[in-house]
Amino acid sequence: MLRVIKLLHTGIWMVMAGSIVTLPFAARMHHFHVALFLSVLILVECGVLAVNRGRCPLTDWAARYTDDRADNFDIYLPIWLARHNKTIFGSLFVLNEVIVLWCWLA
Repeated sequence: MLRVIKLLHTGIWMVMAGSIVTLPFAARMHHFHVALFLSVLILVECGVLAVNRGRCPLTDWAARYTDDRADNFDIYLPIWLARHNKTIFGSLFVLNEVIVLWCWLA
C-alpha cells in the first residue's frame, strides 16, 4: 500500500511541479486561459496544504504503513528535493506568477 501512496503522491507532485514550470511558457505564448487554469490548480493545492497545517494528506496516510520518517518516505523524490520542495516550488510559483502578470500587462 505504501508503494501505491508514493506513486500517487509522486504523480500529483509531477502535475503540480509541471504546472508551475509551465506558467511562464503559457504566458509568453499569450495563453492566459491556460495560465489561469494552472494558477487555480496550484492555488487549490496550496489550500489543501494550508488546511492540513502545511502537510499533504497523503503524508499522513503513508505514515500508517511505515515507521520511516525521512523527508521522502512518502514520495519518490530525492531526499534533498523532498526536504526543500515547498521552498523551491513556492518561490518558482511566485516568480512565474510575476512573469504571467508582466506578460498580461504588456
